[in-house]
Amino acid sequence: MNKGRLEAFSDGVIAIIITIMVLELRVQHGSDWSVLRPLMPVLLSYVLSFVHVGIYWNNHHHLLNATKQISGGVMWSNMHLLFWLSLVPFVTGWMGENAFARNPVALYGGVLLMAAVAYTLLVRALLKHHEPDSALARAIGSDAKGKISLALYVLGILSSWVHTAVALLFYVVVVVIWLVPDRRIERALKAAR
Repeated sequence: MNKGRLEAFSDGVIAIIITIMVLELRVQHGSDWSVLRPLMPVLLSYVLSFVHVGIYWNNHHHLLNATKQISGGVMWSNMHLLFWLSLVPFVTGWMGENAFARNPVALYGGVLLMAAVAYTLLVRALLKHHEPDSALARAIGSDAKGKISLALYVLGILSSWVHTAVALLFYVVVVVIWLVPDRRIERALKAAR
C-alpha cells in the first residue's frame, strides 16, 4: 500500500494536537509581568508537551521515510499511536491547571508511556513488512533509546507518587535523549543509496 495517505493524515492529526494544546494558554488581563506568574505551570506543561509531540512528529517522519510499504496492520498501529498522542492536550491541560499535582503528573506520564508503547508497536509492524537487512531494520537496530525511554516513563510514573518534580525530571530526560533527531535512519538511508 502507498504510505502517502498515512503520512498526510498523521501530519494533520499532529498539527491539530499542537493547535489544541496552545488553546490552553489563556490571555491574562493586565500588562504587568506579574499577571503571567499564575500561567507558568500551564506554559511549562505546554512547552514540555510541544517538544514531546514534536519529537514524535520528527521521528514518525523519519520512520516513514525509510519505509517501503505499509499494510492494514501498520495503519492500525499508526492509529493507535495517534490515539495516545491525541490525549496529550488533555493531560497537559490538567497537569498545568493543577500546578503539577500528583495525579495529573502520573496520568501525563501514563499517556506518554502508552504513546511510546504505541510507537514501538508501529515500528514492529513496519519491520514485519521489510527484509531483516533493510535500511529500516538496520536503522532501528536494537532500539536502545526506545527501551530506555519506556523505562524512564515508568520510573516517572512511579516517582510521581513520591515527588512530582522527580517524575517531571524523568520526562525531561526522555526529551533530552530524543531532542537531537535520531540520525540512525538518515545514516541507514544514505548507506542504502
